[in-house]
This record gives sequence, structure tokens and C-alpha cells, in this order.
Amino acid sequence: MLKEIPRTRPETPLLDQINSPADLKKLEIDQLSQLAEELRLFLLYSVGKTGGHFGAGLGVVELTIALHYVFDTPRDRLVWDVGHQAYPHKILTGRREAMLTIRQAGGLAPFPNREESEYDMFGVGHSSTSISAALGMMVADRMLDQDHHNIAVIGDGAMTAGMAFEALNHAGHLDDNILVILNDNNMSISDNVGGLSSYFARMWASKPYNFIRTGSKRVLAKIPPALKAAHRAEEYMKGMVSPGTLFEEIGFNYIGLIDGHDTEGLVDILGNIKSLRGPQLLHIVTQKGKGYSESENDPFGMHALSKIDPATSAKKTVTEQSSPEQEAAQQAIGTKLPKGSPTYSQVFGDWLCDVATLDERVVGITPAMGDGSGMKDFAQQFPERFHDVAIAEQHAITFAAGMACNNIKPVIAIYSTFLQRGYDQLIHDVALQKLNILFAIDRAGLVGEDGPTHAGSFDLSYLRCIPNMVVMTPSNEDETRKLLSTAYHHVGPTAVRYPRGKGPGVEIENTLEPVPIGKAKLRREGRSVAILAFGSMVGPALAAADRLNATVVDMRFVKPLDEDLVGDMATRHRLIVTIEENVVMGGAGSAINEFLLRANYQIPILNLGLPDSFLSHGKVPEMLASIDLDSDSIFSAIKKKLADCKIQSKAV
Repeated sequence: MLKEIPRTRPETPLLDQINSPADLKKLEIDQLSQLAEELRLFLLYSVGKTGGHFGAGLGVVELTIALHYVFDTPRDRLVWDVGHQAYPHKILTGRREAMLTIRQAGGLAPFPNREESEYDMFGVGHSSTSISAALGMMVADRMLDQDHHNIAVIGDGAMTAGMAFEALNHAGHLDDNILVILNDNNMSISDNVGGLSSYFARMWASKPYNFIRTGSKRVLAKIPPALKAAHRAEEYMKGMVSPGTLFEEIGFNYIGLIDGHDTEGLVDILGNIKSLRGPQLLHIVTQKGKGYSESENDPFGMHALSKIDPATSAKKTVTEQSSPEQEAAQQAIGTKLPKGSPTYSQVFGDWLCDVATLDERVVGITPAMGDGSGMKDFAQQFPERFHDVAIAEQHAITFAAGMACNNIKPVIAIYSTFLQRGYDQLIHDVALQKLNILFAIDRAGLVGEDGPTHAGSFDLSYLRCIPNMVVMTPSNEDETRKLLSTAYHHVGPTAVRYPRGKGPGVEIENTLEPVPIGKAKLRREGRSVAILAFGSMVGPALAAADRLNATVVDMRFVKPLDEDLVGDMATRHRLIVTIEENVVMGGAGSAINEFLLRANYQIPILNLGLPDSFLSHGKVPEMLASIDLDSDSIFSAIKKKLADCKIQSKAV
């Protein structure tokens, strides 16, 4: 077992021969265990160079090899859930050397991507979608009279989402050929693999057993009572030695438990399953981080890594690291980030503990984002008031709504990209009923290397159109605490959105006092140009304004707007500029436009924000520069707009 991540490329003679699954099939079955060890070594080496997710990938090395060895990919379709575990899949499907570019601008995507490889059958990033996608592919095969194997690989965490069970139920109803592999890597569903259950699992997947099983049922179908009795006997027998009764009840043939690190055993059982008809569920048990001691001992903390410093071998987990993107962004606008300054998530976590100490009605809710959202201390201090509902965003929101109906004050910590999954519940169960729920929205705006599936590009647009919502965009750590307090005191649904990582490092006032709802803050007085900036864009706006002698307003609120101040800016300036780290379409700038048009202000407007496109992965400062949202580009865009206004004025 490795105790350190390799700093130089390891010797991998077998892996070096594998440029496609066709090459993999040339190996003898007794060579696959050595290949698995080499694949683990290379995975650790490559992630050490680039950073990224590796714990889940280490756990499915043997499964990945077995799947590509047994099935005819890409003709047979392999759908990975979430995609954290797909690094070994990428390595075996022609992208081995390109792994050193993963998560970098222009390099490999951090998750399966249909545009990247024919072996990536479905683009993923959010959990619990694999069974639905594979089921859709199966139905398409049936319509087109084609015969492919459709395989969904889903983890026990992703299986907690209702969407996964909806798909399982539908698959059982359709009763056609689909294989769902449940990768149980936290022992949250099952106990350790035992000899008896492993024996029965092999038996249930065997051809003789299934031949007798299906043949006898055809005979007994003529005697309904006998068929029913036989079915119950089989069900009870399986129920005694496995947890598969649930899956059997919804129409799957359950096979488990299986050791997910036995490559030859997996090849054998998958070979048998390949010939079975109807919905099959293979339940395997794996160890997250298998083969790397630190990850095995701390599978949650070592879920992912930032890249290793070659000089010191220092490494940090993704959830613990300060954000290099934020640090670079602050350096770009000329401010120094103090050592040890908290991330926005930590600011939220500290605030939540403070407010919960004073108000016993406060509860914290998260759909499997507790540690990432800064709720670790809250969970330890107030365990009875902390609710991690697993990957169930819709449930989290309606669960909070039920509490709010009884005078509890729920705070939902959720990433911007995942709040999208609970949009109907946000509208129907919360906003329509004007319930007192605070949405603490983390990872708003660009998130860097995780790419478009995790970017929080749309929340201002999809929140501001909902009646009864109050939407706030803090520009620094102190403003985050103030606006969270404002949301807590407000009666009705509120949202406070903030970016990933660290802010500019301002001193935080230890207060829980609110600021007036809908009141902006004048940050710089200038001439000619008024820049109305939202959230993370206040810093770049101030840097550009210094060169322009422009006015800068920290808008704070997207809804309601400070209409009095916006009107005053329109009266005293020649140009209004709005800047936000959200798509321009329907965003905060659109709210300014709508007000100025409605109030009959005649003034040129320049809206700056994220473009109408999905942005690829990369470093946040580089991404902002590429879409003209860094301070230099903002300065240039405003100068150009001023020049255009002069030309138009002369033409008139």
C-alpha cells in the first residue's frame, strides 16, 4: 500500500500498452491484477501533478478494468454517475498521457464529456442521473431494434437521491435489459462481504441457476399459486443473506454482495450477467481511496487533492484549501490577502454557530454539502439541529418548508449549481408560502477547474424572477456576515450568494445586526461613469474605477434594488455600467435596465457579466480575463463605450 503519492512517473509496463479497451482485451485474465496496481500508481501520480478527484477513482480501478474487459465499449454504453470515479475510465480509453492536462484550460474535462471521447456516453457532474440516462438509452435501443448493453455505475451516496429510485422503479416497470452497478464504498447500505453472501451472489449470477429459475417460472406460470409460492421462497432466501429484497420488489434481479477489488471475480460475474435478460442490479463493495493509506484512513477528507508542490510535497484537500483562484484574483486588483483569512464558507459557518447560540429555533440543513459549506463546527456544536439529508436537494427544501411552517428558522447551505435541482420546491413550497427560509448559496459564479457542471452562473437570473424573494450579493467577508444577519432578521425567503474560496481579506465585525433591506453602499465617488457592481465584481470594479475616476456602488441587493441610489447615479453620470459574476441575460444588470426603462431615465448602459455560453474549466483569473471580466478588460470596455457614446452624440 502506498503512503506517498509518486512524484515521478512510475513504471507501468502493462498500462503503457493500453490505448483503448481493445488493447485491454488482449491481456490474459491473470494479468489484470497487475494492471490494476499500475493503474492506481499512475492515477495517484497524475492527480498529484494536476489536482483533482481521486478517492472514488482508486476505489473503482478493478471494476473499470473488468467492465471494459467484458463489455464491448463504446458499442456497449457505460454511464458513470457524478463522474468523480471516471479517472481510471479516462486512462483506459486513450487519454492516459492527457491526464496531466485534466482540469486545466484546454485540457481534459474533470468529468465525462461527450465531446471529449466516444467512450463518454453521457455528460455528468451532478449525481444520481446515471440510471435515468442508461434507461433512456435502453428504450432508444428498443425503438431502433438495436441490441447494446446499457450499464449505469452509481455510488451508495448518489443512490440516496429520489431521482435514482424513480429511475429504478421505471426500469422495473419496463422490464428490459439494463445493468445497474451499485458501488457501495461507505458501507452505508451493507455490512462487509461475507463468504456466504459472496457464494450466493455468484450462484444468482450463474447461467445454470438463471436457466432453472426462468424455466421453472415458465412452467409454474400455468399454476399461479405455485408460481407465487416459488417467488416468495426465492425472495425470502435472498432476504436472509442479502439486502436485495428492496430491489427485487421493484423488478430487478439482485446480485450481491461482491468484492469490488477482486478483478478476476468481477470479470467472471460480469461475464455471466452479460447473458441475463431483464433488469439486473449488481451490488459491489469497494473501499474509497483503495491502495493509498491516507485516503483509505480518511476517505471524506481525501476525496480530492490540489496539486502537490514539487519542492515540498505539500498537499491539501480540496475542501480545506484556500482558493488559489481567489488569491490570484485579489493580487490582480492590487490587494494583499492576509494569511489565515477565512474563506466565505468559513465566514458562513462561524455566523451560523453565532446565530444558533442566540436563537434555538435556528437549524442548519444541507443536501450532502455540510463540510464544503463550512458547517462542520455547527454540526459538532448543535448536532440535534444539524440535518444532512444526503443528495436530495428537493427534499432538503421542502423539509425546511415544513419546519418553517412551525416557527423554526431553517438555514439551507447549498451550492449554486445544486440549488437548480430544487427549483420547483423553491418556488412552490417556499416562495409561494412566504416562508422564513435562508438560502446560503455557496460557489456562486465561476468555480475554476470543476468546470460548467459546477459553476454557479445562473442563480441571480433564476432567483430574481421569483416573487417574495430577497436576493443579496456580498462583496467581501464582512459584508457576507452582515447580509446573512439581514436575511436572518427578514420575514420571508432570502438568498445570500457568495463565491468559492477567499475574499479580499477585510476585517469582520463581530455583530449580528442587519443592514436596511434594499440599500446599496457607495464605495467610490467619481465623475461621468457610475459602475454598479454586484458581489465579487466590486473589487475589479474599484480597480478599473481608479483609472477612470469613476463612481462605484456596491449594490448589495439584486432584489429589491436601491432604486433611489440608482436613479441618483443615472441623473449625475453620463454612463451606467453594471458588473456581475452571473450570466448577463436576466441577471442583476437586467434588473437595473428594467428599472431605468420603467422610470424613463435616458442614459447609455453597459452590462458586463458572464456570456451566453457554458464556460470550460480553468483558473478563475484566466477565465475572467478570457470573458473580459478582469479589471483591465472592464477598463477597456468602459473606455470603448464612452467613445461610442461620443460618436453617437455627435451624429445626433
